[in-house]
Amino acid sequence: MMNKKVVVSAVSIILVVGVTLGVIGIVSYKNKGSSNNEQQETNTQNKAVAYLCQNSDDPKLCHDTLDSVNSTDPKEYIKAVVESAMKTVISSFNLTDKIEVEHRNGSTRGIKMAVEDCKDLLQSAIAELQASGVLVQENNARSVTDREDDLKNWLSAVIAYQQSCLDGFEAENEGEKAVQQQLQTGGLDNVEKLTGLALDVVSGISELLSVFDLDLDVKPASRRLLNKVDTEGYPTWLSSRDRKLIEQPNTGHPINGPNAVVAQDGSGQFKTIQEAVNSYPKGFEGRFTIYVKAGIYNEYVHITKKQPNIFMYGDGPTKTIVTGNRSYTSGWKTIQTATFTTVADGFTAKSMAIENTAGPEGHQAVALRVMGDRSSFFDCAIRGYQDTLYAHAKRQFYRNCEISGTVDFIFGYGSTLVQNSRILIRKPMDNQQNIVVADGTANKQMRTGIVLQNCQIMPDASLNADRLTIKSYLARPWKAFSRAIFMENEIGDLIQADGYLPWMGSMYLDTCYFAEYANSGPGAATNNRVKWGHGVLTKDEATQYTAESWLQASTWLPATGVAFDSVFTKA
Repeated sequence: MMNKKVVVSAVSIILVVGVTLGVIGIVSYKNKGSSNNEQQETNTQNKAVAYLCQNSDDPKLCHDTLDSVNSTDPKEYIKAVVESAMKTVISSFNLTDKIEVEHRNGSTRGIKMAVEDCKDLLQSAIAELQASGVLVQENNARSVTDREDDLKNWLSAVIAYQQSCLDGFEAENEGEKAVQQQLQTGGLDNVEKLTGLALDVVSGISELLSVFDLDLDVKPASRRLLNKVDTEGYPTWLSSRDRKLIEQPNTGHPINGPNAVVAQDGSGQFKTIQEAVNSYPKGFEGRFTIYVKAGIYNEYVHITKKQPNIFMYGDGPTKTIVTGNRSYTSGWKTIQTATFTTVADGFTAKSMAIENTAGPEGHQAVALRVMGDRSSFFDCAIRGYQDTLYAHAKRQFYRNCEISGTVDFIFGYGSTLVQNSRILIRKPMDNQQNIVVADGTANKQMRTGIVLQNCQIMPDASLNADRLTIKSYLARPWKAFSRAIFMENEIGDLIQADGYLPWMGSMYLDTCYFAEYANSGPGAATNNRVKWGHGVLTKDEATQYTAESWLQASTWLPATGVAFDSVFTKA
């Protein structure tokens, strides 16, 4: 069975690669028939490359990648770095195939699980780069810059997957550490470097167009990859039935009934949530609605990339509960501990609870892992202890939710906004401290981070009596450019006056970005905050972390039916 899995996986990647490299191949230089024109174009090209590479973390890599681009069309520079990143990801994927075969017999379960996770993550990285290549291929340079948010979203996800792959190997385990190093030197380190370079180039193109006056007059931009919306903010694929459903978001039940009903008592079509998810028709278009009746569902739910636009709702977070207890200490990798995982775009959940009951002694034990773009959660409870909410990648929105935990309980690599929610800090183990946020932004150009707006950050009942003796912090820097923003929140007295905790000595303290704006409550005073945090934002600075700027909310949130504040709620 394993042999077949490896062969099929490798063949599928070969097919994807063939299509992708054809789509994003570099356009060859066309002789314009004039030496003067050629010289002028060469000079412009050299200046453009120098401009794009001047602030790169690795100028040599930048020049090595871009110098061969025989064009003054700025989008060709993006195509070049995307193609280079794609080749490196493919090479890394092939290496995981090789390692999987080598370790099929006799290896530890930990190595096998980590390599399996890497393979899945790298396949997702290939999909993101393929989408980036198609976007650049089908749009002119000016329109590509208009799609900068989408490009950065996809490219940031590639780095998220690369980092997550490496995270899966236990550094204290010699066998796992050896495989991790093999993957790093075999290509994964270059994946981060080249994708980071792609983010640098995308960020520099807008300025390049202005500086060199390269507003090219070429074919109109294609919008095929956009999540198309009409004048009312709804996707064009949304049916009239779905419009009625989302225009009455608080009724609890769709007007014409859901596509699937889950009930443990047999009154629905399915007794488990996963069975309902598996009933998603192949090639389905539109919104697929799943109603989960009241009950405690002890199962592990996984929504795949091929099941987009699912709307799942229950009878309330105290009645419809999905529960699991996988944890690091019981032998699972962090990714695989999740009770509920969704990697599909456009997922919306409402009025239900998702929990991991492993307890603080379980250490890493994820309740919810979200990897799909434009995911939203309304009136949901996400309960756990360490690593409760894994906001793994892409744009995510949480509203009127309850999120509870102990250590790093809101973490990940996504562009995440939690709005109007209760953040409950629970009682940890005796030797632990509480940290609300651990963001994984690993590259300075990644458009990622965790934003909490208009939330209540308070002790759970289990911690209340000890809230002033057990130390609790807002965030700590998990990765080099970790970003956590707290604005318009009510912060309880349990938060330490210094606010933030180092990860490991002075690591990342010079590059992380922790900032606050217009918070209130006894824990909101900023005069004794750590000196290495960014500090207090101005209103203009804070605006970039509101729903519209941070998530491009108006292009997709109206279609979910989830309420949101596009800008500030109080200030």
